[in-house]
Amino acid sequence: MGAIFAVVTGILFGLGVFQLLRRDLIKVAMGFFILFTAINLFLLAVGTFDGRVAPYVQPGTFERLEDAVPNGIPSDPLVQALILTAIVISFGSYALLLGMLNVVGKRKNSINADDLDDLKG
Repeated sequence: MGAIFAVVTGILFGLGVFQLLRRDLIKVAMGFFILFTAINLFLLAVGTFDGRVAPYVQPGTFERLEDAVPNGIPSDPLVQALILTAIVISFGSYALLLGMLNVVGKRKNSINADDLDDLKG
């Protein structure tokens, strides 16, 4: 399962970078969203839960032997917090990008990057 996850994440990352290099600004925005998704999947793969010990359980904190936590390394809860933060930031960035594309499209009547040469600084 890990190899399939790595291949899918790599394909999404490559597809996102490919879309960023396109001339149509809507496709560029889609590339940003695909790239954000690939980065979130990569973070998820780094701190995946192995199904044995939850991140919030400390071994040896139970009084009865039946309630004892099985042996294993608990998963890292920091990864879950990073993914949640990355999702919120990516949605905010994506909304800002779409807003800027809306303004550029209304002012210039085009969303093709070749038609927007007068935007150079």
